[in-house]
Amino acid sequence: MRQGGIRRFGGTVMLGGLALLQAAPAFAHAGDSGFVLLLPTGYYLAGGAFAVALSFAILAAVPPGPLDRLAAWRMKLFSAPIEWRLLLSWISCAVFLALVAAGYWGSRDPLSNPLPLVFWTMLWGALAIVEGLVGDVWFWINPWYGPWRLLAALTGRKIAEQTDATLPGGLAYWPAAILFLAFAWLELVYPAPEDPGRLATILLVYYLANLLAALVFGYRAWMRHGECLSAFFLMISRLALLVGRDAGEGQTRDRPIDCALPGARLASAETLPPSGVVFLLLALSSVSFDGLSRTFAWLGFVGVNPLEFPGRSAVIGVNTAGLVGMAAALIGVFLLAVWLGQRLSGDAIPFRRATGALAWSIIPISLAYHIAHNLTEILVNSQYALAAISDPLAKGWDLFGTAGLHVHAGITAGYDSAWVIWNTQAAVIIAGHLLAVLVAHVVAWRLHGSGRKALLSQVPLALLMVFYTAFGLWLLASPTGA
Repeated sequence: MRQGGIRRFGGTVMLGGLALLQAAPAFAHAGDSGFVLLLPTGYYLAGGAFAVALSFAILAAVPPGPLDRLAAWRMKLFSAPIEWRLLLSWISCAVFLALVAAGYWGSRDPLSNPLPLVFWTMLWGALAIVEGLVGDVWFWINPWYGPWRLLAALTGRKIAEQTDATLPGGLAYWPAAILFLAFAWLELVYPAPEDPGRLATILLVYYLANLLAALVFGYRAWMRHGECLSAFFLMISRLALLVGRDAGEGQTRDRPIDCALPGARLASAETLPPSGVVFLLLALSSVSFDGLSRTFAWLGFVGVNPLEFPGRSAVIGVNTAGLVGMAAALIGVFLLAVWLGQRLSGDAIPFRRATGALAWSIIPISLAYHIAHNLTEILVNSQYALAAISDPLAKGWDLFGTAGLHVHAGITAGYDSAWVIWNTQAAVIIAGHLLAVLVAHVVAWRLHGSGRKALLSQVPLALLMVFYTAFGLWLLASPTGA
C-alpha cells in the first residue's frame, strides 16, 4: 500500500472514530468479515472523547428555536393508492410461504437456501436500512395485513374500528420486548439460527401466533406494540425522509406521503412508556453482546479456548446470561444518566417523561451502526440470495436467470474496496452522529424550554456515551474467536 494511501486510509478510519461519540449499539450483528484497524485503540478512545466535547460545543452554540421549526417542516409529495397495501401484503405472504417451503425442502446449506439469506440479510439487515432512510415500506408489505383482513371479515369483526393503538392491562410494548428478546436469543445464542429447516418451523409458528394475536387484539394495536419486527420497523421509520399519514386500518382513501427532514419526527414523537424504552434499549443492546461474545476476552471469561471454539451449544447458558445482562446493564445506566441529568438541570420534569422522550434521540446513531456493521454482509450475502431464489428447492431450476450467478465473496477485499467501504462507513457514522446530536438538542429543549437546562441535562448521557464509545471501539479492536 502506498505511503500516501496509508495516510489517507488511516485518516479516514480516525475520522470514523471521532464520529462515534455517543455510540449506541447497532440493531443487527455484523458480518463475519472485517478490516484490521490501522490506528491503536487508544487513538480512537481519545477521538471519541474529543467528539463528545465538540458535540457539547455544538449544543451550546446552535440556537434551538430554528431547529425546532425545521423539525416541524413538512412538504406534501403525493398520495399512494391504499389498495396497493392489500395486494402487496398478499404477495409478501405468498413469498413468505414460498421461503418456508424452501426451508423445508430446499438445500440444507444456509448459503444455498433462500430462507436464511432473505430473512437474516435482506429482511433484518437491508430492510431496516430502507425503513430508516426512505420510509415505512413495511406498512405496505407486511405479510400479516392481508390474511388478517380476510380472517377479520370471515369472523365478522369490523375492520374500520381497528384503530386502537393500546393493548389491554397496560401491556404497551411488553409483548414486543419479550418477543424481541427471544428474537435476539435466536440470532445470537441459539446453536443453529441459519439452519433452513429449523428456521422455517420457527418462523411459521411465529407467523401464525402473531396472526392470531392480531385477530384478538386488533391489527393496528398488535403490530405497533406486540409483533417485535413491526414495532421495531415503525420506530426506526421515524428517522426517514418519507412520511405516510395514517387514518386507521379501515381507511379506503389514498395514503398521503409527505417529505420531512431526516430525524425530524423523532423530536416530536410521542413519549414512550417504560416498556417502550426497554424495547428500544433491548434492541440496541443485542449487537453489543454479539460483539462481546465473539471476543477472546469473553471466551476466556467463560472458560473456552478461543482458538478451539467448540460451537454455540457449549456456551448457551453463559451466553443467555450475557445477553440478558447486557440489556439490563444498558437499561440501568441509561435510566441513571437521565435521572442525573434531570437533577443537574433543576427541572421538575417527570422522570418517566424524560426517559420516554430522550430514548428516541439514539436512533440515528443506531441506524448508522446498523449500516456500518452490516454493509459487508449485505454486499456478499445478497449475491448468495440472488442465486438461491432462482433454485429455491435445489432442483436445478433457474427461475429468474440468477442461479448461475458467480458470487464475488472478495468484493470487500483489497485496498480499493477497503478504501471505499471505510469512507462509506465513516460518512454514515458521522452523519448519524450529527443528526443524533441535533435530535437530542431539540428533544431536550422541548422538555426543558431552556437551552442551558437542556445542555446540563445531557451531561450524564454524554458521559455514558463516552464509556459506550470506548467499549464499542474496544470490541472492534479485540480479536475474535467465534
